[in-house]
Amino acid sequence: MSKQEVIICTDLRQDLEKAVTSHSFDKLFVLTDEHTREMCYPLIASFPCIQGAELFCIGVEDIHKNLETLAYVWTQLSTRGATRHSLLINLGGGMVTDLGGFAAATFKRGISYINIPTTLLSMVDAAVGGKTGINFNGLKNEIGAFAPADQVLIDCEFLRTLDHANILSGYAEMLKHGLISNTTHWAELLNFDLTNIDYARLQQLVGRSVQVKEDIVAQDPFEKGIRKALNLGHTIGHAFESFALKREHPVLHGYAVAWGIVCELYLSALKTGFPKDKMHQTLYFIKENYGKFPFTCNDYECLYEYMKHDKKNAAAGSINFTLLGEIGDIRINQTASQEEIYELLDFYTETMG
Repeated sequence: MSKQEVIICTDLRQDLEKAVTSHSFDKLFVLTDEHTREMCYPLIASFPCIQGAELFCIGVEDIHKNLETLAYVWTQLSTRGATRHSLLINLGGGMVTDLGGFAAATFKRGISYINIPTTLLSMVDAAVGGKTGINFNGLKNEIGAFAPADQVLIDCEFLRTLDHANILSGYAEMLKHGLISNTTHWAELLNFDLTNIDYARLQQLVGRSVQVKEDIVAQDPFEKGIRKALNLGHTIGHAFESFALKREHPVLHGYAVAWGIVCELYLSALKTGFPKDKMHQTLYFIKENYGKFPFTCNDYECLYEYMKHDKKNAAAGSINFTLLGEIGDIRINQTASQEEIYELLDFYTETMG
């Protein structure tokens, strides 16, 4: 897998011009969703490097991350004259960069693309690392490809357009990166003021967070080994997301990951000796900021079935977890019995209130 260039912007106009002019292309396209067309595209619309670009727009939120929307993007590229030498800019959150990246990876067997993530979640997770895809058959990211953007431009000024819930959604992935890196980074994330955000300071934290992910992806681009560290909180988190979609009350990805982290840190304490004081510090932070995902013991079987269908599982019937022995002490390829999973769900419902 080719290596992508991640640019922590100091001047978005200059940085985007440099990225665009590094490509030789016949046509330029910009993909947004309805929100980013209104809130974010005006921030770059006057830049000389994208004058003459073809702009097209898709629906907002994860409900549109599907085959129908993907086909619409392919159709727009085709009818507007895109060739294998065209360039696509994805301007938006994780849904736009995931779906746009997959569209670019598959149209004409692959065209070049640039990601400009506009949400915190997409900056530290979706837009970086080369995973692209769509939801299918009720399952998150069931269809996709490893196809990194040529460049990812990160500018926290876009986050001024973002509501607090979506800031928190991205911050959960940053917290995960802190847990899998070192105690210092974990502690500074727990102590960052999320109510009065210092965007310059946040950009520094985002840079560190992205570096954690980049370092891991460089070691294992196709998720055969250590890249599974990035799955902390996701086995149960994805089950929460799928369950919420089934109930037609979708939750933000980062919220599901945060709730999944609570469960998987408990499993870490149970199975790999993760310190209970650090588990409770992290749990308290998540409880205070993210609240609780509502479910009852009657839902355990359904959640368990979603976990069994997680694409990270190595064998049918086996549920794969990434756990921690300590902050930064990553234990991949861990399994848990149905009894242990029900126990951690009990812990979650009792502890989160």
